[in-house]
Amino acid sequence: MRHLGLKARMAVVGSALFAFYAVAAVVAMGAFGFPVWLVLLGSVGFVAVQYKLGKWMALRSVGAEDLPEDRYSDIHRRVDSLSREMGIDKPRLMIARMGVPNAFAVGRKGNGTVVVSEELLRRLEPDEVEAVLAHELAHIRNRDVVMMVLGQGVASIVAIVAQWAVLLTGDNDLADFFLAIVVGQITQLLVMLFVFAISRYREYVADADAAEEVGSGEPLATALEKISRRNERVDESAVDAKVNALCIFGEGRGLAKLFATHPPVEKRIERLRT
Repeated sequence: MRHLGLKARMAVVGSALFAFYAVAAVVAMGAFGFPVWLVLLGSVGFVAVQYKLGKWMALRSVGAEDLPEDRYSDIHRRVDSLSREMGIDKPRLMIARMGVPNAFAVGRKGNGTVVVSEELLRRLEPDEVEAVLAHELAHIRNRDVVMMVLGQGVASIVAIVAQWAVLLTGDNDLADFFLAIVVGQITQLLVMLFVFAISRYREYVADADAAEEVGSGEPLATALEKISRRNERVDESAVDAKVNALCIFGEGRGLAKLFATHPPVEKRIERLRT
């Protein structure tokens, strides 16, 4: 079985997310007096809406537009070839101004989207761009990007329920309002810790898959070096925190490394070159 380690981690994280979601549904049922059938129906509907909304918001947040095939025919050709070799449908290709060289994927095998930044296409060589695209296609094939989007959605919903639970059980004064905010933030972070558990691992897997598909780890290693150097020099980025978790590069700094969604780029490069 391909990537048994990743599949096992996704199964554990998926079960944990379902448990959090179930608890939130029970709390909502008790707090608002909703009937069981409505809670179950709403839960399923929320997951579907959150997935669609998460994908839409990720694309909208960076102002992604379709990558013109007449101007970028080589990229379309490379993605078409890679997609066939990887056994997935060719994803929708989009381009955006992110302020930094980066790329990310959303969606599933039959309905995926890959977004590349203008800065990435300007600064990387064709073989490096191909390696980055192979990395993003690997995320779609491995279905881990779906888990990331759903995980963020579940974390947001559970946090909202926790906030309302505090407000409804309190005195509705200013102290309860601030307490609800704190509880919501802590709850969301707690749920996201489970998502972080696969986030770093999935990057290593996608790196290895990309190296396999393009025949060498060197193009992706040099691409990561260039992306890393450029990101260190540029303070302004059009990529928000949620989308950053989906990008090929999103390394945290300082204390943020404790909750980083990506492994250290140095380790990724070292693995690609061994």
